[in-house]
Amino acid sequence: MQAAPENFDDLEVSLQLLLFTDERPSSRKHIHRVRSYLETLRANYPFELRIVDVGEQPYLAEHFKVVATPALIKIHPLPRQTLAGTDLVAQLKNCWSRWQRSVEEDQTRLIADPSLPSSTPNSLASSIELIQLSDEIFRLKQEKAELLDQLKFKDQVMSMLAHDLRSPLTAASIALETLELDQKPNKTGRPSELTPALKARLFEQARTQFRTMERMITEILQAGKGSNADFQIRPHKLRLGKLCHEILTQMKEQFQAKSQEVHTDIPQDLPCVYADRDLVRQVIVNLLDNAIKYTPVGGQIDLLILHRTAQKIQVSVCDSGPGIPEENRDRIFENHFRLKRDEEKDGYGLGLSVCQKIIRAHYGRIWVDSPSKGGGCFHFTLPIYR
Repeated sequence: MQAAPENFDDLEVSLQLLLFTDERPSSRKHIHRVRSYLETLRANYPFELRIVDVGEQPYLAEHFKVVATPALIKIHPLPRQTLAGTDLVAQLKNCWSRWQRSVEEDQTRLIADPSLPSSTPNSLASSIELIQLSDEIFRLKQEKAELLDQLKFKDQVMSMLAHDLRSPLTAASIALETLELDQKPNKTGRPSELTPALKARLFEQARTQFRTMERMITEILQAGKGSNADFQIRPHKLRLGKLCHEILTQMKEQFQAKSQEVHTDIPQDLPCVYADRDLVRQVIVNLLDNAIKYTPVGGQIDLLILHRTAQKIQVSVCDSGPGIPEENRDRIFENHFRLKRDEEKDGYGLGLSVCQKIIRAHYGRIWVDSPSKGGGCFHFTLPIYR
């Protein structure tokens, strides 16, 4: 068993005080007054005084619930007591004898029974350690919640992916099987019943469905990348106008299926950009897919390119759909965030999040607004090739 100390001097510092101050010039005066008064008492009553600047250690001010400075707090022995205001010395004179009695009572208690726990854990060092442990516990809880959310989301995505891949896979299979059957000689020996134009359409349908499946899988894989730095972009000189025209041609049947008009404004003298062709194509296709989805039958979709500054090119994809509510325009780019109106629709809520990662990896910016005529307008920028 621990031996009892022979006198109070064998114990740890008996009285522990914290003086919270700020950067105001008057704070130095308060520090000087409190220190001067306490020094007159040190010979008979040992104590420890620490000065805390709330600007440099705000977590301590929060932990000890300091609402104003200057403030003097007795943290050991318990109970804790706080003095605040400009008359700290006067308040100290009134409290000092009571504080000393609490010290003597604590020391007497330990001498009588050394096995009893001391109130020393309420010291400043222990408080800092407690704060750090609390912060670490909070961080670990957050990480656990995020990991559980990711696991749940991945399970949902895998289930949706298995379901959603069936549609484009079936369409592509039918197109290829039709072409395959047409190649086999029929019993009557008649030539192929498929015209060259129909064959071309079937081939294009198969290619379109395979691209759709590839895009779905790519979005999921890219959404799992934690940061923009994870994107291994391979930028090169890219003619953005030519790329946009190619994409519009490939998506022509999708526009026609809903009788949608596509208006373009792509300058002929547009400078080249410095970007990864495949990733930029993915962004444009994603934005056009969304425009097709939300634009009603017979509606209008605009694809515009603007030589915005000497360093940037701006691409805009606008639709005549319902638009994005203003309160959601920042959140729309969050990972798997979906508007309530879209919860019953196909998709994973990953497309715009992936688009943002791609554009940021190119040191560009992507945002959304609603023009006065209604609908939604997505814009992004890319660096000009130099």
